[in-house]
Amino acid sequence: MSPARALALRTLADARVRTGSFGALFFGIGYAVTAGYVKTNPTLADRIQFARAFANNMVFRLFYGTPHNLDTVGGYASWRGGGVLALFAAYFGAAAAVRALRGEEESGRFEVVAAGAITRRSAVAARLAAVGATVAALWLAALLGFAAGGLGGSGSAYLALAVVTAAAVYAAIGALTSQLAPSRRTALELAGLVIGVDLVIRIVADTTGTLWLHWLTPLGWIEELRPFADPRPAVLVLPAALIAVLLSAATRIERRRDVGSAVFAAHDSRERPRVRLLSSPSALLVRFEWISLAVWATAIAGYGIVVGTVSKSAASGLSASLKEQIAKLGESRILTPSGFIGLTFLFFILAISLYCCGQLAAARNEEAESRLETLFALAQDRTRWLGGRLLVAAGGATLLALVAGAGAAAGAKIVGAQVSFVRLLEAGLNCLPACLLFLGLATLLVAAAPRHGVGAAYGLVCVAFVWDLFGALLRAPSWLLGMTPFDHVGLIPAQHFRPGAAAVMVIVAMLAAGAGGAVFRRRDLASA
Repeated sequence: MSPARALALRTLADARVRTGSFGALFFGIGYAVTAGYVKTNPTLADRIQFARAFANNMVFRLFYGTPHNLDTVGGYASWRGGGVLALFAAYFGAAAAVRALRGEEESGRFEVVAAGAITRRSAVAARLAAVGATVAALWLAALLGFAAGGLGGSGSAYLALAVVTAAAVYAAIGALTSQLAPSRRTALELAGLVIGVDLVIRIVADTTGTLWLHWLTPLGWIEELRPFADPRPAVLVLPAALIAVLLSAATRIERRRDVGSAVFAAHDSRERPRVRLLSSPSALLVRFEWISLAVWATAIAGYGIVVGTVSKSAASGLSASLKEQIAKLGESRILTPSGFIGLTFLFFILAISLYCCGQLAAARNEEAESRLETLFALAQDRTRWLGGRLLVAAGGATLLALVAGAGAAAGAKIVGAQVSFVRLLEAGLNCLPACLLFLGLATLLVAAAPRHGVGAAYGLVCVAFVWDLFGALLRAPSWLLGMTPFDHVGLIPAQHFRPGAAAVMVIVAMLAAGAGGAVFRRRDLASA
């Protein structure tokens, strides 16, 4: 076996858990949106009524984009399923490329590989080929999901291709940020920032009717591919050209820099050392994390403002048929500005929970790179170190929750929506029980299965959210819908706080975190 092929297979094996998890997610969403639409709208008359109700509603465009041919199964699947899957695909592509490129350099393994019987160009090409194979696996999972739900084979293939185009584009973006940033986490955050800007432009285009903005971003290109609605396969030229440019730039930079270095690597030019926040591992973590937290807070505040500004139009001008269709979708909670804002806080719970998982991923990274061996050889207790990490993560989550409430309040104030500022801060804090639950479960997963726990934690959050979002479409029984924590969150300000459910989630979070701490204290440290 050639070294390049062996390296590609090794990279594929390294990504098997992440690829399998996302593949299952894509299959499940593809099946749920298609089969659910058939169940809720079995006749042509039902589908025509559905299309008339939703075709021109700007509120739903905030979440799913501009609809086309909603009176068909394919049109609905590409609208509601394609919009959500494109975001997951974008993150998957960026994470896969950053893990395969910058992650290997950061761990020091790439130096060993590059010193062997393979050139750096061949090694990078092998890893990129492996990333391409994982994107292809994602395409196959989406195709099978749409087909199993009732779409035709060729239509499912084109819709799945449109969705995973986002994965391919952001894999190329991740390859470029891996050359620009000095660490895996920073590279992924840069790619995430691009995803955020892309999403904001897409939202502005869809909610304001300025659809020409679609031609400026990858997520817009995906909408313009229009599966099941006058398909435009020629649009694929745009992402293909961008991928070629980005990969060319990434490989050119990679060949000209030293292994382990980066374009934006930090340079120590200060005469006096900065000793602030060096008193403990937890304080050092705050010093390292404040920039990342600021980026998260800015993104969440921006999205909160967008949510607040469109809240007033959520209930205005809704016809009886539209209200009926909203009830069919299980979204009757959005018929008032307060209800709409309360529902959107489920997305803030998702975002803050992913932030918590990111904190555990950073902790796991310290273990994988063998930095904890030196730390724990000193007078540093394992439980205290882990507890400090969890306290910092919980503090960051609290700040993000308050920022979400303040952002939504600012947006509502701009348009004159009568929603209490205090109640929206309550709505933000109401995110914390579910977020802390996922933080505790992630702690247990990472402690019990260090090499796969981070991926499992991210997967748990995503599956729970998707089930809450799409479970009602499948007419699942209430007890099954209640398996996700998102289903037990009181949608403040339209609903009351649910103290019983919140208390249960916090207690389970504490028990899971305690169990994770006990396992971590007793097990051996595990490298990458």
